[in-house]
Amino acid sequence: MYVTSALPVVLGPKENANTSDPAKQRTQTIKPGKHLYLEGDRADYVYEVVTGVLRLTRIMEDGRRQVIAFGYPGDTVGFPSNGLYHTDCDALVPTTLVAHRRDHLESEDGDPALHQRLLQAALREISAMQDHFMMLGRKSSIEKLASFLRVLAARVGAPQEECVQVTLPMTRSDIADFLGLTTETVSRTFTQLRKSGIIAIDHVNTVVILRPTALRAIAEGEDDQ
Repeated sequence: MYVTSALPVVLGPKENANTSDPAKQRTQTIKPGKHLYLEGDRADYVYEVVTGVLRLTRIMEDGRRQVIAFGYPGDTVGFPSNGLYHTDCDALVPTTLVAHRRDHLESEDGDPALHQRLLQAALREISAMQDHFMMLGRKSSIEKLASFLRVLAARVGAPQEECVQVTLPMTRSDIADFLGLTTETVSRTFTQLRKSGIIAIDHVNTVVILRPTALRAIAEGEDDQ
């Protein structure tokens, strides 16, 4: 969910439907721009993403926005904080989810396999959050963007001979708010990677990674442009 190299296990709708009592879960689809929940809402459900992409955000006291995470297929969102959701969550593209009621998850007759899966999802989130904090604090702007593109390529990239094509459903502003940069810096860094021949930009939302090894070197702090 924090788009790090700790890749979650992707589960399909059929597998989700067969691992828990249907009366205790439901499948739903939300349209782009629609909210799944808002910060401060009562956290009655935990959601597994089946298809699509979610955006989790928080608004700081001074009005600035922080993108906390992007939820991709296989990710789990909606873990509560004191019984409440601690972010806003909306869809960037049409998104299908399996919703599990918390009261059923916390009951003694809950599905052990589902409990184990959600526990592993929570542990992945903690690990990914730690990786993300380290990236925010220690990496340069080009290292941050290279890391972001590299992990998305590994998760959802479409291999094309020696290249990898990545679709970005989020805006440059979303990426900036996720990486702790300004939108101008993100746009400038995309241009820098493009001029270096490391990526090509096919329309605003499609990036082709032309030199994956060079992108990895930048993400890891090596000078290999």
